[in-house]
Amino acid sequence: MESSVDIRVAMPLLARHEGVWDGVYSYFNDRNEKIDEHASRLICRFPDGGAFPYHQTNHYTWADGRKESRDFPALYRDGRVWWDNDLIKGWAAEVPLDEYNRTVMLYWQRTGDPSLYLYEQIQISDDGLNRCRTWHWIRNGKLETRTAINEVFVTRDWRAIDAEMEAAAV
Repeated sequence: MESSVDIRVAMPLLARHEGVWDGVYSYFNDRNEKIDEHASRLICRFPDGGAFPYHQTNHYTWADGRKESRDFPALYRDGRVWWDNDLIKGWAAEVPLDEYNRTVMLYWQRTGDPSLYLYEQIQISDDGLNRCRTWHWIRNGKLETRTAINEVFVTRDWRAIDAEMEAAAV
């Protein structure tokens, strides 16, 4: 494992994603029919110290009032960010073939479901204010679901947002 300073240097494109992102997740089945949609707030952190040099928390809100939060602390090694938790096991890496330095690629499997895996592609805009993401959920070699995510950058000050959200939860 390497420090958060090392990960920022080793993965400068990923470091551009640090901060808070608001967006919308839209899910489509294999017939391209929308099956779900919800708002999101993602907090992408490179903490100063601690066991995990990358830490992402996803907050989801549906129109009917449902809410869900998922926490994704990650390690860094071999040029990749690695997750291994109760929900997913996988990695994220910058795509060096992208001469424009806009693309991050992820692969992960749902913990306990080896028949399902997912590839994600993230594109960040040149100004760093927008990003789009696509997921391809593949079960037993066949497309099951696609997820399209559009996000706008809110702030690089994730610490302030963390503090606001913790205060609101009390």
